[in-house]
Amino acid sequence: MAKTIKSAVSDTLDDLTKVDFEKFCHQLLDRREPPRVKRNKVEDKSRLQVTDALVSIFTEEGALRVTLEILKQIGCSEEAKELEEATGGNSSKPAPTDASSASAGAAGGTAGDKNFVDKHRVELTKRVSNIAPILDELLDNEVIDQETYTRIRALSTTQDKMRELYSGPLQATAACKKIFYDILLKNEKFLVKELSEKD
Repeated sequence: MAKTIKSAVSDTLDDLTKVDFEKFCHQLLDRREPPRVKRNKVEDKSRLQVTDALVSIFTEEGALRVTLEILKQIGCSEEAKELEEATGGNSSKPAPTDASSASAGAAGGTAGDKNFVDKHRVELTKRVSNIAPILDELLDNEVIDQETYTRIRALSTTQDKMRELYSGPLQATAACKKIFYDILLKNEKFLVKELSEKD
């Protein structure tokens, strides 16, 4: 029986030597893709606390993907392989779009949110109107940094702002798309409902 992703990640971090765990934390803080991990979430934290931070920042699937990616970067390929096996072959490979949309429809969750954001790109770009609070919350959730926020705010139309979001931050991880979806749900509830009903 495959372990839960969280317990498998926690066990893997427990098995790392002190030096490898330090390398892991260093690489985690050094990641450039949003969402970024804050130093206070990792420095002087136990392996269990780092696991909790990974799951709360990236979601379970994202935590697995990021952990595998970093293990390979620091030369812990054997540990990465064991982690993949422990989670029943879940790996960093993204699921094919058709498969994820089929399961996402009923289940919702990260795959569904990511799919919604990708699937309705054209409609969202055209019809989102409440962009200011969306940008504020994306900044607050560290999906975009201050520089990107300022650059997007300076664009003249909402459509341009949405295109800029899609060409940068929303090409990142599923976790970013999940955060964006949750923010949309709060600020563009009726639009999201209408587009969801078309699925």
